[in-house]
Amino acid sequence: MARVVRNSKFRHVFGQAAKKQDCYENIRITKSAWDSTFCSVNPKFLAIITESAGGGAFLVLPLDKIGRIDRDVPLVTGHKAAVLDIAWCPHNDNVIASGSEDCTVKVWQIPDGGLTSSNLTQPAVDLVAHQRRVGQVLWHPSALNILLSAGGDMKIFIWNVGKSMILQTIDCHPEVILSVSWNFTGSRIVTSCKDKIFRIINPRTGQIVKSGMGHQGAKPARAIYLRDGRIFSTGFSRMSERQYALWDEDNLGISLTMEELDSSNGILFPFYDEDTSLIFLCGKGDSTIRYFEYTPDAPYIHYINTYSSSDPQRGMGVMPKRGMNISTCEIARFYKLLNNGLCEVISFTVPRKSELFQEDLYPDTAAEEHAITADEWIDGKDSHPQLVSVRDLHAGVKSQSNANSVGLTVGHATQHKQEIVFGKSSTNQKTSPTSPQTHANNGGASVQQGQHVDNEFLEKLVEEMRRVKIIVKGHERRIKTLEERLSQYEAPVDDLDD
Repeated sequence: MARVVRNSKFRHVFGQAAKKQDCYENIRITKSAWDSTFCSVNPKFLAIITESAGGGAFLVLPLDKIGRIDRDVPLVTGHKAAVLDIAWCPHNDNVIASGSEDCTVKVWQIPDGGLTSSNLTQPAVDLVAHQRRVGQVLWHPSALNILLSAGGDMKIFIWNVGKSMILQTIDCHPEVILSVSWNFTGSRIVTSCKDKIFRIINPRTGQIVKSGMGHQGAKPARAIYLRDGRIFSTGFSRMSERQYALWDEDNLGISLTMEELDSSNGILFPFYDEDTSLIFLCGKGDSTIRYFEYTPDAPYIHYINTYSSSDPQRGMGVMPKRGMNISTCEIARFYKLLNNGLCEVISFTVPRKSELFQEDLYPDTAAEEHAITADEWIDGKDSHPQLVSVRDLHAGVKSQSNANSVGLTVGHATQHKQEIVFGKSSTNQKTSPTSPQTHANNGGASVQQGQHVDNEFLEKLVEEMRRVKIIVKGHERRIKTLEERLSQYEAPVDDLDD
């Protein structure tokens, strides 16, 4: 592990847990033994897989609903068996996918404000193809409506969720698939398997592009793509020591670097920040979070520090960069699930004296808008995620495609089917099949257009208010912290008189 002191703006990153009243408690967190993070978060909602009798369920909370959670809080309860994995759509903060032991994948539309009165039992889309449990669901980083699911039947399905249609079946794994990761443009996926082999696969054709032996240990390994195409992995040695490694996708089987960490037996989940090249390692059952910085030149992986606490983690979620508090120079925020039902919020910040926007800490990040459509991706087009300025994002300004609206819309589909679009749909698209097309009634069309503009303006106002609330809340936390620090240095009045 490279521990040499080096010049880096992230050398002094430190993590701090929020006070209990600013966390989420009294949650019936799942007791499943499946190797999953059990948590997914975005700038609007926090989702946690929960324990449920007679079926599968997960909890969805608005981010500002902190404190003690009621036992009878509404849940998402449409699965017939335990939920194993959940993932928010990167192109719509109200859409989440779930995979379950009941062999199905379901896509849900969460209303603004969350579930307020009753359980959500009807999914927007129900995807049925797997013969065994679905252990992982993963959205395409830049293409709208493209979802990947991996199951215990050793198969990976690539879905167009808008049409409830399988685009590709990947059946090249002889044993259980342990992890799957898209590359930055979504043109390749990398998988780790129980047979200890890493495979790079073309998701459009299902063909293996490259393969090579990974970690030698018998315990599960996980592999993720880095932004430049290299692959970072965690696993175990033959002596059951935990390791991390870096691989070149053109030469799998020979690691660029491999380091041993410790002899604990919990699986290491890697969380990668594509903007800053920071890698966080969270071990299941650990009470620590190690973090590193990746550089393209040797020794590649540079150790920064370790966040330690007294309570072991059962699961973990990480906030996208769109939800960071830039006023405190926050660069990462984790939602740590504890065995006692607490979801603890841990913020990682870079100490800076100035309260001005720190451009070096916040390069352009992935926007909520999609870069390409599902049909474009199927036809062979690749694109990195659409990027947006973090400064503009927190100032309430949208990315370059400003004329977009959030929600479930209906677009053109082949074979006279209607396609559900889970994302931001551009207003310059053609009229949907369900829209009236009467040339004589121009007055009615004008009214409809006016209503659309009003709705769009209202949505923008609500979104801007939500972001302002998040920023204000961050300021309040910072003020509390500063007041506490100040009180430690204040001298008694008697001492001043002397």
